[in-house]
Amino acid sequence: MHGLVNLAMELYLRETFGAQMWHRIAGQAALPFQSFEPLIIYDIALTVAVIDAASALLDRPADAILEDLGTYIVSSASGERLRRLLRFGGVGFRDFLHSLEELPARARLALPDFHLPDMVLTEMAEAEFTLALGAPFGGAGYVMIGLLRAMADDYGALALLEMRAQAGDGDVISIHVLDEGYAAGRRFDLAVGALSRC
Repeated sequence: MHGLVNLAMELYLRETFGAQMWHRIAGQAALPFQSFEPLIIYDIALTVAVIDAASALLDRPADAILEDLGTYIVSSASGERLRRLLRFGGVGFRDFLHSLEELPARARLALPDFHLPDMVLTEMAEAEFTLALGAPFGGAGYVMIGLLRAMADDYGALALLEMRAQAGDGDVISIHVLDEGYAAGRRFDLAVGALSRC
């Protein structure tokens, strides 16, 4: 698992539950270090060990922790660059959904050794979709559910998201866009400094 993903998980746990809890989680997961490095590729077993330890020590289901991690990745101050990258996927939330299949290739342009799972979006009916994605470990698709929830809020859309199926090599997420103009959404400008020049 890429160090950026592991580091995001560490930062989420540190910032949400405190440094002391992170040290307890790292100890229970038997990590041979106290902090992940962003550009190192780690054995997936370490990632799973951290998730299992966090679930046990926080007394929370792993799925809930992973979903919160997905939300944290794009809604925290440290996730602003990723949020901007994702917002280039389209003007509205449905446009963004249709851009997800291109996301793994776009990520590799920025970081050649960063491999996101392949994603396949299928439009089942008007405003109803399924997103199939490879999962490097069981429940990893919950990270995407959290990310999609945060992006729906960012676009001002109201969407119902749930895990439809889990398999050994992938997850399927059900997406129902109830109202694409539910709220104002967050402002987005193409140029980073656009707001300061207004």
